[in-house]
Amino acid sequence: MTLAPIHPVILCGGAGTRLWPASRRNQPKQFALIIDGLSLFQHAVRLVDAADFAAPMVVTGVDQRFRVIEQLARIERTPGSIIIEPDARNTAPAVLAAALHLAQHDPDALLLVLPSDHRIADVAAFREAVVAAASRASAGDIVTFGIRPVRAETGYGYLEMMDPAARDAALPQTLVRFVEKPDAVRAQAMLDGGRHLWNAGIFLMSARTLLTAYQSLAADLYDAVQDSVAEARLEAGLTLLGKRGWLKASSISIDFAIMEKAHNLAVMPFSGRWSDLGDWDSVWRDGDGDGNDNVLVGDALVFNCQGSLVRTDVPDQMVVGLDLDQMIVVATNDAVLVAPRASSQQLSKLVNDLRKMERPQADRSRRDHRPWGWYESVAVRDGFQVKQIVVSPHQALSLQSHNHRAEHWIILSGTARITVGNSVHDVDGGGYVFVPLGAIHRLENLCDEPVTMVEVQIGSYLGEDDIIRYADRYARVGMS
Repeated sequence: MTLAPIHPVILCGGAGTRLWPASRRNQPKQFALIIDGLSLFQHAVRLVDAADFAAPMVVTGVDQRFRVIEQLARIERTPGSIIIEPDARNTAPAVLAAALHLAQHDPDALLLVLPSDHRIADVAAFREAVVAAASRASAGDIVTFGIRPVRAETGYGYLEMMDPAARDAALPQTLVRFVEKPDAVRAQAMLDGGRHLWNAGIFLMSARTLLTAYQSLAADLYDAVQDSVAEARLEAGLTLLGKRGWLKASSISIDFAIMEKAHNLAVMPFSGRWSDLGDWDSVWRDGDGDGNDNVLVGDALVFNCQGSLVRTDVPDQMVVGLDLDQMIVVATNDAVLVAPRASSQQLSKLVNDLRKMERPQADRSRRDHRPWGWYESVAVRDGFQVKQIVVSPHQALSLQSHNHRAEHWIILSGTARITVGNSVHDVDGGGYVFVPLGAIHRLENLCDEPVTMVEVQIGSYLGEDDIIRYADRYARVGMS
């Protein structure tokens, strides 16, 4: 039995450029359907869906808030709370905000800090490890989780223990120190020595213990985030942190701010299957390969290939690999990546180069998710844009107008209630509506099935910022 409730804190703010093109700023890797038809975020929520855990607290950014809500709804899970960061500030401020928020109600409650973009396949074993570490955390220690290494990995940080035999311990062990990402020689030496674990970036401690650590080791950060939490407001079920205090907070990881300085540290060894899925090479390792170690996702075929990942995210698109050896092929509807598996960790640099070239594919996929559903740009040319739009059951676009474009709507399926000016009427599949430039309009789906339509925009400027909102059920008036 645990000594205090365990409150999962799921950190959900990263971009994951090393999984480009499947992961972009408007489609971060934690929301992409990387495995089993579910996102990594959904897997993280399910990981702690058990009796020993409270409903999860999710910390995310403004641009990702509705993806969190939508993906929770798809797996029928209700969060304890959703905390919205005004701006990305790395993990130390995010974890502190969650601890301050929880401490308002129960300062002795345990926080289990989880990244949203890791893959832990051995769910039952992980839950048992967390429960086994709870007594040590309740007693005032910060427990970090270490993964038994299976190779000389240079992409992870490490945790050093006193005793090599402790790598298989069933209870938390003394942690000597954190070790930064090593070179290949040092990684091999640590693997051979048997006293090091991979740093999973997962932590368990009481809110009281963590707040004391911040006050002692990062006082300026504590003051800034405390101000932000004090300024927070509840809106549409979301806790919006105050911007003034938040922008004073340093952008720093919890490892650098707290863990590498604290003295009350322990490590809980975990030998189950784990991956941070940080690049395509790790996705290949995590997948189920064929007889030649090829991992295939979507309508993918290979001939005379070895040790390759071939993946397509696009329905009705076939991707064929021929004579590939240790390669990655990833196809989306607007970009295709072809690279050696060994080059996976160079993708962040590639994405930065694409940004310098002002290629929109660097950061944005064609599909954009909204609280009411999603849209996908089918064609964009000077003076017009064609979109496919899907409005989820019982959802609605905001009441809005545009200064620079008119719109033609063709309803393909479902029944839409459409407002244009003072006119309100229902339009079934096959119907057409014209929205003149400047007209106040809205589309609502009052039915149990999605509404699918084609929107043709015509005008001098077609950017998403040409939206004036007058009413919105998702509290976006004055927000993005």
